Amino acid sequence: MSIKVAIAGVGNCASALIQGVEYYRDAERDETIPGVMHVYFGDYHIRDVEFVAAFEVNKHKIGRDLSEAIWAPPNNCAKFADVPLTGVTVQPAPIMDGVAPHMYESFHADKTTKPADIAEALRMAEADMLINYLPVGSAKATDMYAEACLDAGCALVNCIPEFIASRPEWAQRFTDAGLPVAGDDIKSQVGATILHRVVAKLFYDRGVVLDSTYQLNIGGNTDFENMTVENRLKTKRVSKTEAVQSLIPYKVPTRIGPSDYVPFLGDHKVCYIRINSHSFGNLPITLDAKLVVNDSPNSAGVVIDAVRATKIALDRGISGPLLGISSYSFKHPPKQVPDDEARRWVEDFIQGKVER
Repeated sequence: MSIKVAIAGVGNCASALIQGVEYYRDAERDETIPGVMHVYFGDYHIRDVEFVAAFEVNKHKIGRDLSEAIWAPPNNCAKFADVPLTGVTVQPAPIMDGVAPHMYESFHADKTTKPADIAEALRMAEADMLINYLPVGSAKATDMYAEACLDAGCALVNCIPEFIASRPEWAQRFTDAGLPVAGDDIKSQVGATILHRVVAKLFYDRGVVLDSTYQLNIGGNTDFENMTVENRLKTKRVSKTEAVQSLIPYKVPTRIGPSDYVPFLGDHKVCYIRINSHSFGNLPITLDAKLVVNDSPNSAGVVIDAVRATKIALDRGISGPLLGISSYSFKHPPKQVPDDEARRWVEDFIQGKVER
């Protein structure tokens, strides 16, 4: 019953996920616990997730047990679980465009170590799937890992805004290979994008006309430091903007994306949302909202469900993009639908009422 998972990028998000599997190991089926949408997803409990391989460019993480690597600098995810030794040694990854020029020092990137053969490492680990946790802007590296998954017969859960599941050519290749793919760009459990979507859709459904909207995010982890260079942000802005605009059937001037790196915030993210609109009598309504979260753990519960949905797809022989879990759990899925509809798709998928 184990779900064998490999990880590309042992940063804060990986730390939160790995801690979470340990933290919820003894959760009961009917227990209401914070941070988890499904203790069991189908027949799979959270503890069924088993980490079997990991890849990194950071010299402080390469060669260490995965349980130790998650605490190496520059990681600053909050500690909420003690993780025992996993027996998984972090392997050196190809750097490619995963490290921007301004991030070599922060990521402690190791240019001297020969990178692992990713496809062979996935085969040797008998990985069911790879989670892509690379930095934003890692387009070539993401394509490389997707190619390695196809070579190794391994599914892909793509948590970053480099488009694989939502790109027709990649979607077709995973379909042809008989492998499922989920993505792209993971949503947080209660994050800036899903809050923005819900509020914008509420305004529209209540007959209010949206005039303009913005979402400004600041944070202090390396994700935000990486995104201080605008050319790393192209797909991130597309992903977050489409996630909101897709719910409104007319054009709304929109600006969404990271706006500043504030080191002393650590792994906290602060989001500011503004909606300008007009209502009855053409009179204005303005909404301002502020959301503060622990950034990395905020997506881990969503990834835990995406992993288990992908495993169910493997069990059932389903290939190509997984529409339900992708629409519910990712900002840039192959098909955008309202979140309540996407949730119904997921529950129907678990019960086998729909194929994907």
